[in-house]
Amino acid sequence: MPETQPRAIVVVLDGVGAGEAPDAAAFGDLDNPSTIRHVWDAVGGFKAPALEKAGFLAAGGVGKAPNGRYGRLRELSQGKDSVTGHWEMMGVVTEKAFPTYPEGFPIPLIKNFEKAIGTQSLGNCAASGTEIINRLGDLHHDTGFPIVYTSADSVFQIACHEEVVPVEKLYDWCRIARKLCVAPNNVQRVIARPFIGKPGGYARTQHRKDFPLPAPPNLVDKIGDVFGIGVVPELFDGRGFRAVKRTQNNAEHEGMLWEAMQSDARFIFANFEDTDMLYGHRNDPIGFAKCLERFDQTLQGILERMTPADLLLLTADHGNDPTTASTDHSREYVPVAVLGSGARPAQLGDVEGMTAIGATVARHLGVDWKVGTPLA
Repeated sequence: MPETQPRAIVVVLDGVGAGEAPDAAAFGDLDNPSTIRHVWDAVGGFKAPALEKAGFLAAGGVGKAPNGRYGRLRELSQGKDSVTGHWEMMGVVTEKAFPTYPEGFPIPLIKNFEKAIGTQSLGNCAASGTEIINRLGDLHHDTGFPIVYTSADSVFQIACHEEVVPVEKLYDWCRIARKLCVAPNNVQRVIARPFIGKPGGYARTQHRKDFPLPAPPNLVDKIGDVFGIGVVPELFDGRGFRAVKRTQNNAEHEGMLWEAMQSDARFIFANFEDTDMLYGHRNDPIGFAKCLERFDQTLQGILERMTPADLLLLTADHGNDPTTASTDHSREYVPVAVLGSGARPAQLGDVEGMTAIGATVARHLGVDWKVGTPLA
């Protein structure tokens, strides 16, 4: 990447919220979620000097206030999940919430799915992914029937043991479900949830795959050839992204990020999901804090590799407070820190709209874009 050519890097720390949003109660969050602060308090503080210097921690209400450019973003979309968060960053505000199914999916939808795949299914309820495979894993292993479940989000999740249902067959079943999940049951995401193990010891694998509704036109379309890392390309159904290997955890994302920073990509868009997937959903503040400490080393590596023409935006897509009773996402502000080219020190305060991310990327790259207010 020529040092004189502007490049934008957006890194999303999945689920790392920065404090209760004003409309949290409308999303069922009645326990005052504040992911960064509550994790900090639960473990007695943690060491993340790069995140602290960037202002990312200060945006969440902890650590020392640095001489950086940082603040919080208020999500405008009707959702508290990765799809609505990432879409809004790229200029798409979801004005109508996607349907959720706390009592399970409508029977006609389940029957149509079973008819299309040629077998019965199990579950059809809202559940934790780790809990339901341990509860129904044995029956699935004996029958081969897929486990279908949902969560507080708009998701149709299908869990199958990899030795019972090959992963590619599971993906095919997800594609069938995607075609069936149309209005009024226009579920936002169909997710393949493969697992392995034996009775009493089932565990999900890293072969998860997301099948979202197609994204409306957005900034990724306009820029094109975006280097997406982790789940990001899947959230946009791959449109506008260059073909790269799908990485499945923070260690793999880090390696792919180093590859991206050596490429000619003008825009790198990465999601680091371990905070959310491994610790937020499992109510593990200790693991969450250690994950942030480990990512701090990644951030140090990013800063060391940046050129003078690089602009880095560090943010999150929603909250997932591991200290609350819920294991679901939380409606929170998200932190944002702006580093690199043109990022003068400033406390940005609370900014309306995650659309500010895309607006900042567009301005830095010289792309004509009218959605959102740039942060730098």
